[in-house]
Amino acid sequence: MLSNDYVKDIILNDRKTFLKDYKVSQSNNLSDEVDDYNPNNHMPLIADFTEYNPLHNGHFHCMKVAKEKVPNGLFVAIVPGLFERSGRGLPYILHRYSRAEIAVNVGADIVIEGPPMGIMGSGQYSLCLCKIFQALNTDFIPRGYNPFESFDDILNRIRLGHGIAPKPYKIIDMDTNEIIMKDKLEEDNYVIVSFSKSLKKLGFDFKDKFIFVPRIEGVSGTLIRKAVEENNFSNVQNMMPDETIKILKRDMELSHGPLHMIRDVETILDNANNLSFDQLSSLNLFDDKLASKLIEIREVNPFETLEELSNSISYGFSSNYKNRILSILEANINKDIIFNYIEKYPYTLRILDYKNEDVLNEFKNRITNRRLILCQ
Repeated sequence: MLSNDYVKDIILNDRKTFLKDYKVSQSNNLSDEVDDYNPNNHMPLIADFTEYNPLHNGHFHCMKVAKEKVPNGLFVAIVPGLFERSGRGLPYILHRYSRAEIAVNVGADIVIEGPPMGIMGSGQYSLCLCKIFQALNTDFIPRGYNPFESFDDILNRIRLGHGIAPKPYKIIDMDTNEIIMKDKLEEDNYVIVSFSKSLKKLGFDFKDKFIFVPRIEGVSGTLIRKAVEENNFSNVQNMMPDETIKILKRDMELSHGPLHMIRDVETILDNANNLSFDQLSSLNLFDDKLASKLIEIREVNPFETLEELSNSISYGFSSNYKNRILSILEANINKDIIFNYIEKYPYTLRILDYKNEDVLNEFKNRITNRRLILCQ
């Protein structure tokens, strides 16, 4: 059975890794330019950011479409890394090493570690992901989307290299300043326009680089999570590749998963109950109001459960805010450190898994302007 200590060790080790990466990045400089890069000497690079939580047929379909459109391409999967928390602040089902292993088993050439999304705001991790696309000198970016009629115009503008800015209840073309839609976008489509906005701000030319893939039917994340929790995959076998189910079962037998129901409760409560006002207010996504509120409540009754703590946090600007705050208390990283970390990101590119030595060498020869670490 998976223990809380296993999750606690993940958070502790990842915190050490994050702070070590941060220290190295702040004491050294790397150019944003790719030294001696000649695209004619390298195969096209396809960079796909996907959480693979876990890898299902929708992810697999997007990968296959991209590989079919660029048959000689190097497929690089960017899998979110440190702290094992999503941008929603929720724990992943499987550790990133297992998610990387599945990706390679079904067709990815290289899997690299993405940003620590669980300790960042949505704009921050979108920027970090786009900085990875830039660092890789990416040729193609596959993205799944949910089709609807008015979204076609947005996709066509992005194909032309236009940045599209999502605002509250309106979508704006950054190149023409037109309001092209007066509504909100659901998550998958929001990610696409958010990427275009961040890439435009970075000055990265993404004209004709996106490969847009309509989402397929018949995949339910809710049913997959239920199957994992019940350790019964009979009803979802047609939703995931066999490799995903095989590694899910293996990690569960080894008591290495599923991780999505467990947090480092002891550390979260300890930080909520004992960090000073200055320490709390200096955490990412925290402000003076939230820090004061937690201190006011704990002085009467210290927090004893995550439920008590969660109930004391207002919903904020999104439905994910409470879970993000819990993840930030879990990691306990100062917001100034995160800001400086993002400025140099990605100073280090950590390779989680790869297909064979040939693709590894191709990747190493291409990426000459970043510190590369091969995880074993």
